[in-house]
Amino acid sequence: MSRNNLPYDGGPENENRIDYIKEDDFTIRSSNIDEHISQSDSLDDEQRVKMLSPTMLVAKRFVRNRLAIIGLIIILAMFVFSFVGGWLHPYPETKIFYKKEVTSSQHATATINQNWYEEVKEGFEFTSINKAAFALALKDGKNIFTTKIDGKDVQFAIKELSADAVVLSETKRIGRIDIILGDYIFNQESDFVFSTAFKKAVLKAIDSKNSTIEFDGKEYFLELSKRECVIYTGQEQVVLTKNIYDMYEEGTRADFEIKYAAETALKAHVDTFKVNNKNYFIDYHEDTCTIYEVSGSEKIPFANISKLIVTPISADVFLSIDFKNAVEHAMYNNISSFTYTDDSGETVEYLVERHDLQWVIRTDKMTDLIDTYAFPSKEHPLGTDGSGMDILVRLMYGGRVSLTIGFVVVLIEIIIGVIIGGLSGYFGGWVDTLLMRLVEIFNCIPTMPIYIILGAALDTMKLDPSVRIYLLMIILGIFGWPGIARVVRGQILSLREQEFMIANEATGLSVYRRIFRHLVPNVIPQLIVFATMSLGGIILTEATLSFLNLGVKYPYASWGNIVNSVNDSYVLQNYWFVWIPAGMLILITVLGFNFVGDGLRDAFDPKMKR
Repeated sequence: MSRNNLPYDGGPENENRIDYIKEDDFTIRSSNIDEHISQSDSLDDEQRVKMLSPTMLVAKRFVRNRLAIIGLIIILAMFVFSFVGGWLHPYPETKIFYKKEVTSSQHATATINQNWYEEVKEGFEFTSINKAAFALALKDGKNIFTTKIDGKDVQFAIKELSADAVVLSETKRIGRIDIILGDYIFNQESDFVFSTAFKKAVLKAIDSKNSTIEFDGKEYFLELSKRECVIYTGQEQVVLTKNIYDMYEEGTRADFEIKYAAETALKAHVDTFKVNNKNYFIDYHEDTCTIYEVSGSEKIPFANISKLIVTPISADVFLSIDFKNAVEHAMYNNISSFTYTDDSGETVEYLVERHDLQWVIRTDKMTDLIDTYAFPSKEHPLGTDGSGMDILVRLMYGGRVSLTIGFVVVLIEIIIGVIIGGLSGYFGGWVDTLLMRLVEIFNCIPTMPIYIILGAALDTMKLDPSVRIYLLMIILGIFGWPGIARVVRGQILSLREQEFMIANEATGLSVYRRIFRHLVPNVIPQLIVFATMSLGGIILTEATLSFLNLGVKYPYASWGNIVNSVNDSYVLQNYWFVWIPAGMLILITVLGFNFVGDGLRDAFDPKMKR
């Protein structure tokens, strides 16, 4: 049969009919087939994406999800804010800001002294217990008292120098006088010989009721009672005085010899005395007197003697005599304020306030104070916190810490979860049973109490704050991997029986390459979704721990420890700008990660239609 007479079956209704197709008709029909084939090869863009690029298909689905795009924009904005903003901002993370303010601060206190102050001879010891024994003897009107020094009984004789000063002499008993019916019988108890002149001096002192006598340049003490009189000799060891010796030069002091000689001169109201081959001159004033050290014709101010105690509030401040004199003048004349020019030439006004038996000297001056809880301003758009640091800068650096912790913890969780889940899903059997029991154990651990316990332990160890951040990442990662392990196991269980895995096994690939080169890459889409949605939870966990003061520590900032300031109810109510911005950043960031996670889940799900 020739080509021009090909048979043609017209269909069932023409079952017995045979037609012939002409060569021209065949040519036309052949050209139509070629045209149809060329048209089927010419795919539009949508068909090409669907048929040729699954990745582009996922991306297109993700882009069509408006919430996912909003979440992605939020995350990118947080990264720019935290990492780029901190670099561009002129202030460092821990810079403390100060403000100048006029403050009324307490400079010194002044009182009229009523207490005894002791000056002890070099090499001698006189404790507060001995001083208490002296005060008790003085109260009872005794001139001889006994006290313990280094565990031994020591007797002291009290000699009055003036109404405000006494000298204590360590005594030695040399004899006694028995008084019998008006007769005086001398009993010698030492090598000292009671001469007739000495006896007369003693009897004269008894008649005059004096407790001390001087004989041959030495001083003797008498302890008189109704039946006897005990005689002591002594050596001066302690001067007790109510006078205050204010030194003109810082670091100098009036020792025992100077005070003893000065108090003796004051009692006699003489204006000169000599100590250690040095001459001193006393210039008497109305309520005070000044001691000068005489060197040739020059008089050098040495000390000022008064009843006034002026004590600086700060231990490192030395108050000059002129300042104390100005205070004394204001006190005695009921003046409420005075001005004083210090050595640097600065004139300062001081206020004098009386509180019972004490006067308080205050001064108003410009001081630098930490600018805490400053309200938002041009210099600090979000104000300052309780440490005087810029809140905007702390939020930037805190975002770095919070985001870094989130991503590092997720990475640790993925590494552990992929290894455990991959081995469990591939091998199955007893390996799967053992690893899944391990997962269940970790799922049963109460993580928040564990975090609190570990945080308290780290506080006790006083670790460096930077080391603490790394440990926090490791702890959160170790306790957070079971969820990823379950996801990986479930996916691998469904993938290991497919044809491509049978082919891999037939070609002799190693177990490692089967799991981590062929199975795990097929689980990556699910891992991306799981990790993205876990980031928000990790940031919330870190914020919770830092809020409880168990996470990131000062001086490092995180959004969580910034919100920690609301532990103070006063700050919570009055300084909204301290905690609301950090809370909003946590909210927006977690919401952004959740939006992206939902968008990726929908994009990877082939059944989702957008």
